Amino acid sequence: MADTRSLDQISAIAIEAGAKVLLVGDPAQIDAVDAGGGFALLASTCPDVATLTDLHRFTHGWEKKASLALRDGKVAAISAYARHDRLRDGSTEVVTARARQAWQRDVHAGKAALLIAETREQVHALNEQIRAIRIQMRAIRPGREAILADEHRASAGDWVITRQNDRTLRTLTGEWVRNGHRWEVIQVHRNGSMTVRRQHGRHAVLTLPTDYVAAHVDLGYAVTAHRAEGITVDTAHVLVTPRTTREHLYVAMTRGRDTNTAYIAIDLPDETHTGPKTDDDTAATVLRSVLQRAGAELSAHQTIKAEQETWTSIAQLAAEYETLAAHAQRDRWTSVIRSSGVTPDQAEEVIESDAFGPLAAALRRVEAEGRDPDRTLKAVVGRRGLADAEDIAAVLHHRLRLASNRRPTSRGRYIAGLIPAATGQLSATYSTALNERAALIESRARAIAEEAIRTGAPWTRHLGAPPTEPTNLARWLDCIITIGAYRDRYQLQSDLPLGGRVDSVAQRVDADHAARAMRAAKEAAIVPVADATGRAAPSITAP
Repeated sequence: MADTRSLDQISAIAIEAGAKVLLVGDPAQIDAVDAGGGFALLASTCPDVATLTDLHRFTHGWEKKASLALRDGKVAAISAYARHDRLRDGSTEVVTARARQAWQRDVHAGKAALLIAETREQVHALNEQIRAIRIQMRAIRPGREAILADEHRASAGDWVITRQNDRTLRTLTGEWVRNGHRWEVIQVHRNGSMTVRRQHGRHAVLTLPTDYVAAHVDLGYAVTAHRAEGITVDTAHVLVTPRTTREHLYVAMTRGRDTNTAYIAIDLPDETHTGPKTDDDTAATVLRSVLQRAGAELSAHQTIKAEQETWTSIAQLAAEYETLAAHAQRDRWTSVIRSSGVTPDQAEEVIESDAFGPLAAALRRVEAEGRDPDRTLKAVVGRRGLADAEDIAAVLHHRLRLASNRRPTSRGRYIAGLIPAATGQLSATYSTALNERAALIESRARAIAEEAIRTGAPWTRHLGAPPTEPTNLARWLDCIITIGAYRDRYQLQSDLPLGGRVDSVAQRVDADHAARAMRAAKEAAIVPVADATGRAAPSITAP
């Protein structure tokens, strides 16, 4: 958790002293409060980084593998925790109560348990609730109280956590007070100082001075992930919201030796990513969103690289292409709509609708499929009346989707086999801009496919070995390019070629194309490949 400035100062001191600096840590955990990213940059770019390969904290072997998947933001981790009954979901109030109760059960069973919440406000409320319960149960002895840094009070029997390293405060065995250590209060003195005993370890005893208690001691029943980093316990109970970052989830869900359980609130809006909740929100959907949200600060170098990657991604290039195509072909599609059989008033309503853009894109896709957009639109208009439609453009868009050609179509009409090309009469300016982006999309998709094949990316293993016969090889590679374009457009990190959940209508259309490409790749592969159900897909024997 050292910030970049501190690393620079340490390095300068070491160079002057002729010393060597070895940095040890996990760049996937929570980083520094101040400007960070330096350690992560070094870990990702230095050629001689030593990496731990064996994990010894966890009691269960499956959790070792799952924790690494969680670290890398892989959705496979969600399935692993779900299979072993480590996920609970519900309203914020319900999951908070369940997490608190599970923590209390573990404590009563004599286990070292940790209750980890998302925010300081949640931690404050939980600490208050648990202290009240312990007072009722007489686990806390009535008497003199000390006022702590978090404005709570503590008396004999309370559990507290120290928040500041202080080497001047030592036990008789020489152990000094560290940030994150948890203690049980033995006695509160008249001046506000406290005699405390370490909860775990060697149960060392010392007295914390009044000023230290007031500035650096909190109640220790619930903690944030920041406080939990570096702590090892028997069980961890973790409150998760749609605002949780991957780093916080990874740290919190790797504190317990025996069990780590997530309690996911599904009734809160995700203000930083997907917007308000929907009725379909579950623990898995919230966790997928969390895994996509990296909260670690990037170094300046990494920030520049990330910005370059964003602006050259297929997600960005495809958005630009779609916008340009909509403007370039607006007059054409307006004419097609007016001659489709709708009334003049209905035509104007369609053209002014927010759904006009998606409808125009659907017409472009119809043309890419080799069908006449004029005739197709007239057919869907005449299928049923439109008088009672709230948004005629949206209705026509839906009907065009249902009438889409599900058979494989000519790749030449699609950019990277995925994005329908804009055709017809286009101005020179629009034509040039569209061609430039089409070339960039094709180039990036090919580079993604070739890199995935070269490195043996996990998602390529589902598509079989590349065939040796040239025609089949070219066909197979085209399929990989299409799947790579789909993954880049929707920022998929899954080990499965097409990932998991599809989040929008537009993605569903592209997912259909990518699925056809996946089936074609399996057919062209040199060996059969098992599909998602375990059945082997047929292979084509090279002539």
